[in-house]
Amino acid sequence: MASAGTDNGNGHVAARRAFDETKTGVKGLVDGGATTIPSFFYHPKPRFIPPPPPPHLSVPIIDFSLPRTSILPAVVSAACNWGFFQVINHSIPLQILSRALSSARSFHELPAAERSLYYSREYGGGVSYISNVDLYSSSAASWRDTLQIRTGPTPPDQEKIPAVCRQDLNAWDTAARGLARQVMGMLAEGMGVEEDRLEKITCLNSRVLACHYYPPCPEPEATAGLVDHSDPGVLALLLQDDIGGLQIKKEGEDGECWWVDVKPVEGTVVVNVGDLLQVISNDKYKSVHHRVLANSHKEARASIAMFLNPDGRSESDLYGPLPELLSNENPAHYRNFTMSEFMRTFFSKQLASKCLLDHFKIETDDTKEV
Repeated sequence: MASAGTDNGNGHVAARRAFDETKTGVKGLVDGGATTIPSFFYHPKPRFIPPPPPPHLSVPIIDFSLPRTSILPAVVSAACNWGFFQVINHSIPLQILSRALSSARSFHELPAAERSLYYSREYGGGVSYISNVDLYSSSAASWRDTLQIRTGPTPPDQEKIPAVCRQDLNAWDTAARGLARQVMGMLAEGMGVEEDRLEKITCLNSRVLACHYYPPCPEPEATAGLVDHSDPGVLALLLQDDIGGLQIKKEGEDGECWWVDVKPVEGTVVVNVGDLLQVISNDKYKSVHHRVLANSHKEARASIAMFLNPDGRSESDLYGPLPELLSNENPAHYRNFTMSEFMRTFFSKQLASKCLLDHFKIETDDTKEV
């Protein structure tokens, strides 16, 4: 007999399909009174569990009310050494943050018959509601549901966005784009290029809102909320409620590693570097692994991630390390590629697979296997 965490062929495929066809996601299982999780949600126990992080390790919090001369080096340092930071005292009204999170939660807590109308693995009008984008390709599913809205470069069909969250998510999209422009400007300056360099290669144009919902899990130690992964794009901006569960992998100089909590702080926006920005910066900025623990609390966790990418509309548009960063002393670490090739490579693998950067890395004598 296969173990709980093993995909036993057609049995698990059929179980996933049956789950998918309910169109009510993990929330539907919880509403149905589930006291255990379906077998395809079981994750194998890790062979190695990192020790708790030292008390002094915490994700940088950067006060954007300070002079830019103070903010810029803090942003660059965090992007180089952590790949994550939290922004406080930004210009976005706190009401916009709280309303966006509240409205996203409201959608996921609509009656099953109402929210199932939006359930689809296709972007109808730029909007879809699903559970696990990699449901059929992952070794194990994760305990979350997601409402996805593609807000750029082409505005979505507004009638396709659920009315319960339409106005508040549009307000967050507008506000977050302004903060993203500010952050990208500092990151560009930190690379030694023009402040609008990332914007010129359309890094603000393609935007997706992923409104995640993590219901209480009856077996939180057996599954995950979001598996260990790195984001493929340029930058992500995240709102999280006060439940917590987001962790990043921090590696020490001696080969040590720890999972460090990104502790919720009211009014903050979490910013993280994606794989594509690591490529563009030729490894100056680091995209790091992160995960979300399965929710062990009595109330659901909600978060909203905005993912930013170049629009990549033309097949002739190539992306890779910025040419002005390269020299004999700093040769390109990655080859050039189109956005369609980049995203096709990402979606060909399960979310937990960290191979995107390796796929485009230029092999050198130092990286060849002996």
